[in-house]
Amino acid sequence: MANLNYLWTNRSKSNFLSKSFFISWAKRILTLRMLLKNNKRRKKLTSKGSKIADTAEIGIANIDGKKINLTVGEFSFIGKVEIALHDKVSIGNFVCINDGAILLSASHDVSDPLWQHKKSPILIGDYAWIATNSIILPGVKIGKGAVVGAGAVVSKDVEDYSIVIGNPAKAIQKRRTVILNYNPCEFLAANNAWLK
Repeated sequence: MANLNYLWTNRSKSNFLSKSFFISWAKRILTLRMLLKNNKRRKKLTSKGSKIADTAEIGIANIDGKKINLTVGEFSFIGKVEIALHDKVSIGNFVCINDGAILLSASHDVSDPLWQHKKSPILIGDYAWIATNSIILPGVKIGKGAVVGAGAVVSKDVEDYSIVIGNPAKAIQKRRTVILNYNPCEFLAANNAWLK
């Protein structure tokens, strides 16, 4: 969930002892445990060098490797995903990475007799949507507003606002609108309890 300071500063305010006052505080109390866990998760990552915006949402992700390689922008949501930080993984603003997605910044070189790691950074642009169970391979750049369909395996760059599906991922003719103005984090219950 968003940083506690951010939520407190930007909380919605109702008239004291009104019905909406009690409803909002009941929701805040019910989601407090989840909020504290997620803030602890963010703090653990940032204490090890990750750069994570105060408004970003980090779910129960399995993030292995050098934490200093991770950057997450404003209002981005990372669900129950796996991220291998052998190289830099940069996630822009307003990005949604759904549960089951895997981001791999390294693999093994099959032409090397020693089968050594071959690593490359992953860059995910603003407003990109990485759908459930998709896999992003080393060195891939996902463009602004691009969509990676559920279960897609992405081994090549994805252009801005394009939609890719399949294994290997290929662009479809339909493109996403270029006017994007949403916040993937606003749908989360704990954020709603404080901000709406």
